[in-house]
Amino acid sequence: MSHRRQFLRQLVVAAASSAAIQSEHRGRTAVLCPVAPPPDLPFNAEVARAIAGARQAKQRFPGMVAAIVRGDRLVGIAADGVRKVGAPNPVEVTDRFHLGSCTKAMTATVVGSVVDMGKLRWDSTLAAVFPHEADRMHPGYRGVTLDQLLKHRAGLPANIDWWGVPRGSLSLQRRSLLTTALAKPPQAAPGSAFEYSNVGYTLAALMAEEVTATPWEDLIRRVVFEPLGMTSAGFGPPGSAEAVDQPWGHHAWGPICWPTRVDNPPVMGPSGIVHAAVGDWAKFASFQLGRGSDRGRRILTPATFEALHAPGAGQDYAGGWVVSGHRGWADGPTWEHSGSNTVWFASLMIAPRRQFAALVACNAGGPRAETACLVVVDALLALEPTTRV
Repeated sequence: MSHRRQFLRQLVVAAASSAAIQSEHRGRTAVLCPVAPPPDLPFNAEVARAIAGARQAKQRFPGMVAAIVRGDRLVGIAADGVRKVGAPNPVEVTDRFHLGSCTKAMTATVVGSVVDMGKLRWDSTLAAVFPHEADRMHPGYRGVTLDQLLKHRAGLPANIDWWGVPRGSLSLQRRSLLTTALAKPPQAAPGSAFEYSNVGYTLAALMAEEVTATPWEDLIRRVVFEPLGMTSAGFGPPGSAEAVDQPWGHHAWGPICWPTRVDNPPVMGPSGIVHAAVGDWAKFASFQLGRGSDRGRRILTPATFEALHAPGAGQDYAGGWVVSGHRGWADGPTWEHSGSNTVWFASLMIAPRRQFAALVACNAGGPRAETACLVVVDALLALEPTTRV
């Protein structure tokens, strides 16, 4: 598991570099989808022990929820800890957690649905989709394809000065990247090297927005949240700044852990701003195990689903997933991702041939929370019969 952890850590560090451009949430209210009464969720004592053990060992993060999925069913979930340091409110299994860069797999699903509509192709280029801005792009970026953006091989930086993006609607803010982020030469020749990039996923979403004339926020609701019944899903820090009605994020880089409402700016939402209850996030995992189909209802065509899970030769990143080679315990490859905006942490591991997924989310960021989450994922894997971690 050491190689897996090292690679996931690299992704989280690249995504968390946006901390320098984070700001307090500036009084904004998180955008929520309508929430239905929560269903009964299957408490699992072994999952609870895994969480409690990680929290007892690390003692530097406030709360956590973890879950196990088999096929189309959530078979076990548990929670431990508090929503906010200094407040007595316990974390509940129905609470919403910020998923950070685990949003990317959802954005890739949105983009894939637009490919299925025939409005985009994997080889669609930035210049072709945005002809009026092409002359103001650096020539090295004009031929960048949708596939290269989703696989982090477009030569783009991890982040830009997100808070310096011109004001306007979120779609207009994202569109400004075409003439700001793309004005300088690529960091590497597109297609030649892996460079994890929040900018790239934001531009991939912008391509979908352009050809559908629909904001990414509406697309992800229509393609992912609503069909899968993810009624708790929304954007930004969950809950309100005036209460402890949902977990708060926490800084936890040293011996002190303190609550905060900081988050990534909304413009980079396609790269990492979704929140959801872990039980609802598990529905997305089930959809992945269904290979683009949810309980018989197909959301992506088989060809598109396979394309989103197929790294190029010699690569291990596809459409929002780190894809492993063959693993004996998994009877094949695994798909996984972690995410953090520096004050939350989330991680998801899927073994498609075993029809198994492990999910964990924590309301703190930093190395201790990251390590604890990955330890819990490993503990959940160990609960699977014949699993060898």
